[in-house]
Amino acid sequence: MKHLSNWLTRFPAQRVLVIGDVVLDEYVIGKATRMSREAPVPVLEYEKREFIPGGAANPAVNIATLQAGVHQVGVVGDDAQASQLKQALLRKGVKVDALITDPTRPTTLKTRWLAHMGLRFPQQVARMDTLSRVPISPATQDALLTQVIARLGETDAILFSDYGNGLLQADLVTSIQRHAHNLLLTVDAQGNFDKYVGVDVMKCNADEAEQHLKRPLDSHDAFAWAASTLCHTLRLRRGMVITRGADGATVADVGGTVTHCAAPVVADVFDTVGAGDTAIALITLAVGAGAPLTEAVTLANYASGLVVQKFGNYAPTVREIAHALGVNG
Repeated sequence: MKHLSNWLTRFPAQRVLVIGDVVLDEYVIGKATRMSREAPVPVLEYEKREFIPGGAANPAVNIATLQAGVHQVGVVGDDAQASQLKQALLRKGVKVDALITDPTRPTTLKTRWLAHMGLRFPQQVARMDTLSRVPISPATQDALLTQVIARLGETDAILFSDYGNGLLQADLVTSIQRHAHNLLLTVDAQGNFDKYVGVDVMKCNADEAEQHLKRPLDSHDAFAWAASTLCHTLRLRRGMVITRGADGATVADVGGTVTHCAAPVVADVFDTVGAGDTAIALITLAVGAGAPLTEAVTLANYASGLVVQKFGNYAPTVREIAHALGVNG
């Protein structure tokens, strides 16, 4: 797999717009000291609070960590969480001047309470989400489209990251496709397939493919059929990728070839959060750099294998991925 590392050296030349539902992930961490007398829950003594970019902001952070240029396009509220998210993105090297403020909706916030219990990583004991799923207004769609159009001349690829929180409306997606038809368009659809007809590459996981196609997928042949069917019916320009966790990914290209890309063996899987974001980020950068889709997906498998060994959203570096591929130095 060492030859795959050659694509990593081409990442810094890539310039990507990531558009989608941005999230601020808040982690409140405490030490579990005893059980509460009021309810069957642990009492946590506060230790620290961390803020990490999540949702569509996570693939943007992955792209920046891999030394490529990236603008975040999305909507935040007029609140403190918006400032915290922007600061967190800027610290990671993501440009935030294309974020639109909509005072009628909150910045999406996912708060997790974590307990230190003597294990390798703290354990999540509760989570609360603050968000709006109301579709964004036509005026906000127009403002987002304006931000995208203004940056097309300095962009190589557009990555759609759809978390279903109301931003990526079908009309907005169609308008972006119409203006950016010569750019690489990649999508992490997360089940929202039909509005992305005609993009270059779409990624989904096995569960999302099963739900969309309304049939179980329980073999290589079944996944091959599913990937081919989605590639054809969605009229993708390059191919369809179905990720399958430890079983790797199935890729169908427009030429009718189906390939199973194996995942590396990972002995210590702790948390799968963020692995899909890392995968679509790697696929976008590698295909944009000229890699065949199967090589891009294999590279993404190795990067995702690093993420699942960490807690929460984690963006692997070029050095870490190269090491996983067997390249030292």
